[in-house]
Amino acid sequence: MYMNEDLNITDGYAFLAPINLPARGGTTDHVTTVLRNAIVTSGLPPGALINKHVICERLGVSRFPVSEALNRLQTEGLVEILPQRGTRVTRIRISDVEESMFIRRALEAETVRQLAPQASDALLANLERNMRYQQSAIDADDRQGFHTLDLEFHLTLMEALAYGRVRAAIDSARANLERARRILLGTPGYVATYAEHLSIFEAMMARDGDHAAAAMTAHLNRVMAELVAFSKARPEVFEPMD
Repeated sequence: MYMNEDLNITDGYAFLAPINLPARGGTTDHVTTVLRNAIVTSGLPPGALINKHVICERLGVSRFPVSEALNRLQTEGLVEILPQRGTRVTRIRISDVEESMFIRRALEAETVRQLAPQASDALLANLERNMRYQQSAIDADDRQGFHTLDLEFHLTLMEALAYGRVRAAIDSARANLERARRILLGTPGYVATYAEHLSIFEAMMARDGDHAAAAMTAHLNRVMAELVAFSKARPEVFEPMD
């Protein structure tokens, strides 16, 4: 349960490790990815104050890329800069989750609409293999494993589209959603997710773009409804709504 006061977890950030830096440039991108992942997976939990000095030491980078990365994460709604107090990981706002889902729904539905009519045999084989693994994860009640395969299912579609800016927009929107969705790992909703993925896959197999888009929209709408219901049942996890 999150407390009202800011969380201070400057205990060395043991979950962070030095990153392999590119020979030239790209350091800020690497740091942004590392910190985004730490926030999404709750290594840096909602409400935590961020110690830039310790992060620099743990990642083996200067202060500039860390500051720039935090500025980027602020635009994504994952951190907030507090005057005279520093930077804090934002608590989960259901309004941010709704906006992120709006972006995902629009882009991912259009992605499968475009992909389905010309889906390659290789893409369909990758999706079919992923679906088999999803079923195996359900049979083993491996919810974390299923979650990983869920992400892989959507990523496979994004990579097939090969539109870099679309992928970047979806990745940015996914970060806010991912924090909330990880909280749902203990719920039985993953069985419904499998059925929805199967509908998308079957439409892809039939090379029916409109049905694939409708199935993707229905899937993401159901996930959003589940998150809204959870936010009402567990208000301590989310930022109070206005």
